[in-house]
Amino acid sequence: MLMQTHTTMSPQEVDEGVPVSVRIRERLRAARKRFNANDNIADFMEPGEMEKLLDEVEEKMKGVLSSLVIDTEHDHNTDQTARRVAKMYVNEVFRGRYVSAPAITEFPNAEHLNELMIVGPITVRSACSHHFCPVIGKIWIGVLPNEHTNVIGLSKYARLAEWIMGRPQIQEEAVVQLADLIQHKTQPDGLAIVMQASHYCMAWRGVKDMDSKMINSVMRGVFLKDASLRREFLSLIPGKG
Repeated sequence: MLMQTHTTMSPQEVDEGVPVSVRIRERLRAARKRFNANDNIADFMEPGEMEKLLDEVEEKMKGVLSSLVIDTEHDHNTDQTARRVAKMYVNEVFRGRYVSAPAITEFPNAEHLNELMIVGPITVRSACSHHFCPVIGKIWIGVLPNEHTNVIGLSKYARLAEWIMGRPQIQEEAVVQLADLIQHKTQPDGLAIVMQASHYCMAWRGVKDMDSKMINSVMRGVFLKDASLRREFLSLIPGKG
């Protein structure tokens, strides 16, 4: 009579056969967290998973190239394209999804500054959620502090903008996300953001209009209530007065 033996696999061994994207997605669903294109999911990724995710995207990209009938085995121009595209998405243009927010040192408003401050133009680069085509533009940020406002360095506004824009975005939503983040970090009396960008989903495809741009704004606090302050901010933006 033959005896059957059963071996129990460790959780690590079980996980080895599961794609890293599936493991991350399961954690998000277990926590009932959204993972839309413009969401940050860094809190649900474990050390070492960025590299594994890059490898997984590379393999999936090889399938895309194959379906496009591109002979990557014999075409020297595309034999490493899958890896390059994976690195571009994971480590560069969509990095804002996978890494935590940049560390921002905040200082008390010791001098009780309460005058309008404008930062910009900050060059930003993103990709539209619809076609993954580039969105490239500039942002101007206006802040009216109060004595309780946290003061952050000028370069930190650019770092926060880069982190928010480093995801597939819709411009209208991106500006609101950035406004929410700066509002939370600094707690000013007023916050205004204007973004102007070229969308390559219009320039590269579709109507192929190379000149059109999209401009939108978010106004918070006193910028909503005080029309003269709003006009002052807009008049001080070069070319937008």
